[in-house]
Amino acid sequence: MATQSWTIGTQCVAKCDHSKPKLGELGYRKRDMLTIVETGKVNGHYRARHNTTGQEGLICATNVRERQAIRIDPSLSLMPWFHGKISGPEAVSKLRPVEDGLFLVRESIRHPGDYVLCVSYSSQVFHYRVVYQNNKLTIDNNQYFYNLIDMIEFYSKNKGAIATKLQNPKQKQGTKSAELELSKMGWLLDIKKLTLGQSIGEGEFGVVYEGDYMGQKVAVKNIKCDVTAQAFLEETTVMTKLQHKNLVRLFGVILHNGLHIITELMAKGNLVNFLRTRGRSVISTGQLLRFALDVCEGMEYLESKRLVHRDLAGRNILLSIEHVAKISDFGLTKMDCKASDNAKLPIKWTAPEALRNEKFSTWSDIWSYGVLLWEIFSYGRQPYPTMSLKEVKEEVLQGYRMGAPEKCPPSVYALIMSCWEAEPKKRPSFHKLQERLETELTNYSTGPGC
Repeated sequence: MATQSWTIGTQCVAKCDHSKPKLGELGYRKRDMLTIVETGKVNGHYRARHNTTGQEGLICATNVRERQAIRIDPSLSLMPWFHGKISGPEAVSKLRPVEDGLFLVRESIRHPGDYVLCVSYSSQVFHYRVVYQNNKLTIDNNQYFYNLIDMIEFYSKNKGAIATKLQNPKQKQGTKSAELELSKMGWLLDIKKLTLGQSIGEGEFGVVYEGDYMGQKVAVKNIKCDVTAQAFLEETTVMTKLQHKNLVRLFGVILHNGLHIITELMAKGNLVNFLRTRGRSVISTGQLLRFALDVCEGMEYLESKRLVHRDLAGRNILLSIEHVAKISDFGLTKMDCKASDNAKLPIKWTAPEALRNEKFSTWSDIWSYGVLLWEIFSYGRQPYPTMSLKEVKEEVLQGYRMGAPEKCPPSVYALIMSCWEAEPKKRPSFHKLQERLETELTNYSTGPGC
């Protein structure tokens, strides 16, 4: 690793403690996250910043390893011990030879909708029916859980109503433990070091809290549903590959009470709410252009990584305390630019070809970016304000386009319209959009009265 050539911004994980640094060196603990801030290596040392304390100093290259991105792998599972719909005898055969604490979870065949926890102990396999009551799971009507992940975590630490503590998961063939992979790659964080604060948002998939992780202010997205948590695991693996000033940064994940995704805290909230609550009298056209350029730069970076966002909208743009706009919510992001699936479409932001054939590409992201520009220059108005979703889909497919927002500069509206070309390849690239926005910002800054 000492011969590794790192670039500025490389994320590293400490392999050991360095609690007594010499003058000019950076102190850290094993598993602390560090960021390279200078590329030149001197005597085996790099200059780095501690991700939590913000302190900078020299680190020995042999004492750290690069924080690896997680490969998007369909076999990666938050519940590798879940075997789906198998019978009791099948479960017993999978748990042979009997080993105390070996376990798996299966769907109940006799009682659809319920589960069964199967545990080996003292030469036997015990089957515990897990039933739903008031949207929670229970084995004994005493201990209740939001999901299977919570249940397994509890019985791994407490014997409770079962024969023995759960010790060794019987993994379903073809799956790998997400927990082990996240830990190995340096992305699994410690629940004991997280302090949750107040709720700062609630979406379709769970609650978002303000939090503190080892002195760092963070946002915590908590997803309790097993199925949804598994789906969001892909979002997390995408985020481990990305690092840009206009993308919300991932710190890591915690597996406790479902899945916690820990990101940097964006203190000013989402762009739509920010624009609506301040309005034209407070926010200048120059600031609107700055927001538009921030998002464009982030999208150009995603394009360079061959990533398609597919849910680009004002609600998914967050603002830092310094009013830097950053792209968030990678829940719909896909590596495959031609991928199609049956995800719920954000109709008002979706390009005609995606509405028609569910075909997504950078070109469809550019259409969405045009709608986002319209949101920005209308100070957070809802697109197609008087139309139903059905009407939007029908009208857009027939060639309808929204008019310019009130007092929107004609040159910006021309840019918006270029994003809404019916032929995808006639739309400008994010690189071209960035150039034009930079020109707009320069013209605004040097114009009369500025």
